[in-house]
Amino acid sequence: MARSTLAALILAASVASANATQTKSLPEDANWVSRQSEQIGAQAIKLADDLWSWAEMGYQETRSSSAIQAQLKTAGFRIEKGIAGIPTAFVATYQQGRGGPVIGLLAEMDALPGVSQKAVPHHSPIEDQAAGHACGHHLFGAGSTAAAIMLSRWLQETGTDGAIRLYGTPAEEGGSGKVYMVRANAFKDTDVVLQWHPGDQNEAHPQSSLANKSAKFRFKGIASHAAAAPERGRSALDGVEAMNFMVNMLREHVPDSTRIHYVITNGGMAPNVVPADAEVFYYVRDRSAADLAPVWSRVEEIARAAAQGTGTKVEWEVIHGNHSLLPNQTLNRLLDASMRQFGGIQYSADELKFAESLKGLAHRPGRQIGDQENILDYDPSEAPFPGSTDVGDVSWNVPTGGFTAATWVPGTSAHTWQAVAAGGTSIGHKGMLLATETLTLAGIQLLKNPELVEQAKHEFNQKQGENFEYTPLLGDRKPPLDYRK
Repeated sequence: MARSTLAALILAASVASANATQTKSLPEDANWVSRQSEQIGAQAIKLADDLWSWAEMGYQETRSSSAIQAQLKTAGFRIEKGIAGIPTAFVATYQQGRGGPVIGLLAEMDALPGVSQKAVPHHSPIEDQAAGHACGHHLFGAGSTAAAIMLSRWLQETGTDGAIRLYGTPAEEGGSGKVYMVRANAFKDTDVVLQWHPGDQNEAHPQSSLANKSAKFRFKGIASHAAAAPERGRSALDGVEAMNFMVNMLREHVPDSTRIHYVITNGGMAPNVVPADAEVFYYVRDRSAADLAPVWSRVEEIARAAAQGTGTKVEWEVIHGNHSLLPNQTLNRLLDASMRQFGGIQYSADELKFAESLKGLAHRPGRQIGDQENILDYDPSEAPFPGSTDVGDVSWNVPTGGFTAATWVPGTSAHTWQAVAAGGTSIGHKGMLLATETLTLAGIQLLKNPELVEQAKHEFNQKQGENFEYTPLLGDRKPPLDYRK
């Protein structure tokens, strides 16, 4: 039965060593995964390093997407390109037999602007490079690709019926690439999805996240000489500033869970010219799409009021929108148990020296070097983390489980040069390979035990609710393929 199968795996995992380098006797499936990891590890590291060096931003991941696809094609996967009208999005499928579970894996690949950094433990941007993998998506993409290939080998060796589906998912950082793929029904016949994310610790908590919606509000005014004929002008910047002032007053009257951020992306070019055009870029987050909706409506009403009050006009373009994550305890407990089979991460002397050099530069209190050797106790609380991801939309359409692996020095925050630096070293590689092994072992258990898949689906249906109807927060807009240009 599903519960006894999962319980046995968890029990076996509980006695596994937290030291990844310690000699130990692994169960048969974990031992197979470990051997495969040794064979494919160099290939995965090479791919990760290539993605790290290219550091391609959202919807521009041409080389990264092609390199991932090339490895999968060589391994016998069938590739569908250009999913949802996105040139860098793809689905790679390996099918064994005619039936069996369809296991989906996610592979992100986009870098972040403004965080170029060499693989050294002091701030050193790479000349002429605008972006860096400050969220570790190079490791995400390469690690998931390696897991997909290992699972395809297992299917072939064992003759088990089933399918592995690797989703190449671009533009997670503010581009909502997965939302467009969900909207295009790319996940419609996938049974479960497994995913991971780089981090500074090893854990498989079934966390939720914040729903998120963004838009660029563009005000249109009338240009004029600011000194000779100010009465003829209507300042678009006044519209932006009036909107920002009123939104900041709104902060006093929103739930504690609401988060609102903005940047002025165009405020005019010269002080002596009344700006005819101005733009402000807003993010609004909350616990769920339902909680977010009324706050977003008020922000839109404020934009209209700001335009009316300043004699300008306003329109806005929704850039992205993500649902919150829908946790799945069945899949996360399986991932937790799978990770414990392999244990945590041990630093070499050189890696420890690198980590010590970053000590004091990291941003997350309460984390210590050495924490990467452990796997955090399983926390079933489903508390949301204070961020957003387009994985949320996947999780409301397919049962989805996820975890983090310590690819960064403990204490490192995402979206920092410290994360870029560690991600380009063997510290990042070790975390990635732990993730690869975890995904592979969990995938094997799902393929061997379809009742686990059904248990995950049952939980998914219960949490989704009978009356749930998925609606993408970004509406029917086309993918913003130029949003990073």
